[in-house]
Amino acid sequence: MHKITSLALVGALSLAGGAAVANDKGMQVYRSACFACHDNGVAGSPKIGDKAAWEARIAQGMETMYSTAINGKGAMPPKGGRMDLSDDDVKAAVDYMVNESK
Repeated sequence: MHKITSLALVGALSLAGGAAVANDKGMQVYRSACFACHDNGVAGSPKIGDKAAWEARIAQGMETMYSTAINGKGAMPPKGGRMDLSDDDVKAAVDYMVNESK
């Protein structure tokens, strides 16, 4: 029983560590690209941390938000104008912004 509990704890910590790494990547991408608009609400972009501004977007689901961020919408160009970012990088940044805005 003790061995099973230890394995479960190791597994949980590994998953948490993976989430932390993904969140770090999202933060890095945010700070290198997304902050320019999402720190100040440029052109109507939702400010990071503004729960009310993100609520309706979050309700649409992550796939919709990923698609919007990757393909652009309104004043936001695809990938926020950073075509050098991979889709996974953009998704990590979206995850970071959502986590900071719940």
